[in-house]
Amino acid sequence: MSLFKGAGVGKYFGAQDVFKNLDFSIEMADRIGLVGPNGEGKTTLLEILAGVQEATAGQLQNRRDLRIGYLPQDPPVFAGMTLWQGMLEAFADLRRLEAELQELAQHLHDAEVLPRYSALQTEFERREGYTYETRIRTVLMGLGFGEDDFQLDMAHLSGGQRTRSLLARLLLEDPEILLLDEPTNHLDLVAVEWLESFLQTFKGGLIVVSHDRYFLDTVSNRTWEMAFGVLETYRGNYSAYARQRGERYQRRLKEWQEQQEYIAKTEDFIRRHIAGQRTKEAQGRRTRLQRFMRDEAIAKPEHHEDIRVRLSPPKRSGDIVLGFSDVEIGYEPERPILRMPDMELRRGMRVAVVGPNGAGKTTLIRSILGELATLAGKIKAGTAVEMGYLSQDHDYLDKDADLVDTVRRIRPDMSIEETRTLLGSFLFKGDEVFKPIGDLSGGQRSRLALVRLAVQEVNVLVLDEPTNHLDIASQEELENVLANFEGTFLLVS
Repeated sequence: MSLFKGAGVGKYFGAQDVFKNLDFSIEMADRIGLVGPNGEGKTTLLEILAGVQEATAGQLQNRRDLRIGYLPQDPPVFAGMTLWQGMLEAFADLRRLEAELQELAQHLHDAEVLPRYSALQTEFERREGYTYETRIRTVLMGLGFGEDDFQLDMAHLSGGQRTRSLLARLLLEDPEILLLDEPTNHLDLVAVEWLESFLQTFKGGLIVVSHDRYFLDTVSNRTWEMAFGVLETYRGNYSAYARQRGERYQRRLKEWQEQQEYIAKTEDFIRRHIAGQRTKEAQGRRTRLQRFMRDEAIAKPEHHEDIRVRLSPPKRSGDIVLGFSDVEIGYEPERPILRMPDMELRRGMRVAVVGPNGAGKTTLIRSILGELATLAGKIKAGTAVEMGYLSQDHDYLDKDADLVDTVRRIRPDMSIEETRTLLGSFLFKGDEVFKPIGDLSGGQRSRLALVRLAVQEVNVLVLDEPTNHLDIASQEELENVLANFEGTFLLVS
């Protein structure tokens, strides 16, 4: 039996259709990569499948007792328990069985207890009850947590830690289908590779929304694309999809062009002969053309625009952009997170900052920006340095402000029309530019953050996970922009 079946599934908010008439089937062996531009409803579809939202049209069927594991982009805060205790919750039934076994073990001298104890022990072994703590350690450490983190209060976890902790909990619960929304955000390279290996051996179904091309190539065997309010399906991983999608578009474009030629020739014939000796033939062709336009004509295949980013430094910085002198950074003087020798970031350098989660990458950036004082030593900016910052969670954006106001706060000299034109080049169209930022998807917020960089006219970029939430086309555009940027940048990714 299929895990899910959808027929004519749709979702709208007010008069706005997010998507409509989606037909699909999800089988146990499916590993589906769900792709498409930002704002097309990928997260909404996952939420409908997870039962967080309801479809406003169509029918969705799944088995009544289907075990679903859902990872949202912004996981909730779990208060009142440690990380370890949160993972134990995944084995609540098994631990109740364990407690009953321990209780019965105290009464094994009673012959009536033995059959019950034996049956429960067999069930406990079948469910691998003696290894669940080992499984917890394996999953937590695979996703980048150390032994020292196991007793962290879950209420105090960072956004990235919350994502990883919920992902760990889902993997331990052994669902029949996993619905993962951007699971590689906040994972370092080692954790991504561990997750890839885990999902390759996972026995259930999988639908994953991700903008990581390489991750999708590794874990998916089918690809769904959501674009222009519809769902298109492809066989194979992301690379296979990209090739098929191009071929499909060119084939449809050729069919549409041939159709337009037929329509133009028919209309020309009708114009030339409708009042002449061949009137009946022209009338017949007009009737056939009307029937064709009503029943058979295809629409011109749609093609998404790409964002157009331009980052042009207004002036050169000095040769030395940043100087580091015996720097120690962190939050506690007796326990610095990172020590740095004397070093310089010079104009034109393109520096990648890599390392496991918790190594201090974001802390280093906060110290460079002056948000966090160094514990020792100095970080000094050079001459004529104009620095622009792109954070991984965009917490500097005012959720109550609209897009136009956000840009004009930085560049009050720009008119509303100029601002709307600029936002249009980043694919914000029509009245969308007056939406509150709090209503934007993660990808739309990432694009708005790029708009802010474009108007700041900076010559040094500090980028903390800049591709988080960006769709793949936007990532590729950003790669091109950074390749041609004439200034200096420091990149955590």
